[in-house]
Amino acid sequence: MDRELDPSPVAEGRRRADPAVRAVARLPVTVRAKLLIAFVGTSLLLVAVGLLGQLVLGRSNDRVASIRALQERAVEYGQLKAAADYLRHLLAQNVGDDFNVVWPDSAPPAIRGTYSLAVDFSAVDAADRVGSNTARDRLGFTPPLDDQQILDRIGLNARRLSTLLESDIIPLYDGPTIAKRDAATIAVMLPLRERAERYARDLATDASRLANGTREEIQELITRNRGAFQSSRALFIGVAAGALVLALLLGYLLSSSLVDPIQRIDDRLAAIASGDFSGHVAVENRDELGALGANVNRMNEELRRLYTELEAASQHKSEFLANMSHELRTPLNAIIGFSQVLRDEMVGTVNEKQAEYLDDIISSGNHLLSLINDVLDLSKVEAGQIELDVHPFSLREALERGVVMVRERATENGVRVAFTLDPEVDVVDGDERRIKQVIFNLLSNAVKFTPAGGSVDVGAARADGEVRISVVDTGLGIAPEDHERIFEEFRQTESGVEQHEGTGLGLALAKRFVELHGGRIWLESELGQGSTFTFALPIRETATT
Repeated sequence: MDRELDPSPVAEGRRRADPAVRAVARLPVTVRAKLLIAFVGTSLLLVAVGLLGQLVLGRSNDRVASIRALQERAVEYGQLKAAADYLRHLLAQNVGDDFNVVWPDSAPPAIRGTYSLAVDFSAVDAADRVGSNTARDRLGFTPPLDDQQILDRIGLNARRLSTLLESDIIPLYDGPTIAKRDAATIAVMLPLRERAERYARDLATDASRLANGTREEIQELITRNRGAFQSSRALFIGVAAGALVLALLLGYLLSSSLVDPIQRIDDRLAAIASGDFSGHVAVENRDELGALGANVNRMNEELRRLYTELEAASQHKSEFLANMSHELRTPLNAIIGFSQVLRDEMVGTVNEKQAEYLDDIISSGNHLLSLINDVLDLSKVEAGQIELDVHPFSLREALERGVVMVRERATENGVRVAFTLDPEVDVVDGDERRIKQVIFNLLSNAVKFTPAGGSVDVGAARADGEVRISVVDTGLGIAPEDHERIFEEFRQTESGVEQHEGTGLGLALAKRFVELHGGRIWLESELGQGSTFTFALPIRETATT
């Protein structure tokens, strides 16, 4: 039974440790709806923070407006206090040191003086100004009830003082001044002035109470506003921080519920691409990602079934080819052997026509035997049954042997074969028989596809920790779109198909043998410019000693 796995242990641990993520993943809504919900939720949080900020700013503006109104009251009350103090100062100028005492004629001259009519007229004007300053239309604001009562009292006392001065005190003057030695007049005036002073004192006291009370109220409001501002700021910061945390939490839950399944699906697809069909991807989402995970699991099962069938088919094919190749080689070797006996006239003479037929039989038999050997080698490579016999051998001798094997055909076709070898290259590690087979395949292809008058150059050199063997011909060249295709089984270029030679297995086997040695093979060619086949073998320590 297959086990369900998640190739990402970190993501799996996080998924199991966070029930909230799993709850979001299991919501039966689409991914688009989840994203929309997250967007709307984040927007609502921003709106809430904005509304709170607007409320805080509104309250702050209200407090500032309250302070401004109090400041306006304080200015008006300050002016009223200044007027009241000025009035009292005027009356004090027209009163002796003790207006309760009637100075006799025998009083010392230094303490005797006069009352000024001009000063009293100024006091009347000052009292009128104090009274007028208490009117609502002059204040410019609506005073509180307590302040209004005091203002009414100030207005009343100011009118009383003005009336007292105008009706009772000023008529006592018989000129610009009244001498204190006029005892009769002074006796009448002193009680009146005493009452006027009392009015002025009450005016100054009430005005001071208004001014001082307003200043204290301003200070108290400032202190209260400072505390309220700090509280509002703390509340705003707290709400903003909470909204940020909620937004981050919402983003984390949503992203984790979406990204984690995608990562698990990606890991499972990567495993499938590498040929691992043993696991399933566990996606709990009830949305498109859940459907995608289920489809990936179904695809995994189907690919595993197909892969198993392909492996079985490939194994059967390899076994069939191996068995058939073995069964074919036995009678074919007999046909070639007996044909060679007849051709060599070991059992009797043959005429010219018989000899020609025997040569055709031997040539066709050898070609068929080469084809069978290639098919057998390819089937063994695909089945992983080839074990390389790696040991040090002379690369020079292998190259020379390959050149000797194709030289006869090259001479018949009018193709020159040249061989050059870097003096530093001689002994390499590898399977000598397989490397010789690679060299022969490359050389035979080069000679086969090089027209008369052309040349084939073979060389080997060391470069970047490897030995590179190159076969360069001046043949027809190979189109760029065929550079990779010709290394596939049973694939040939158009020129190869036109010559009706080969089966397209030579280069495929050469590539497989080189890669089994840990090397690589590649082609550089253009149409009409010839071709260069190069394969590289890694240099091992034993090969360099």
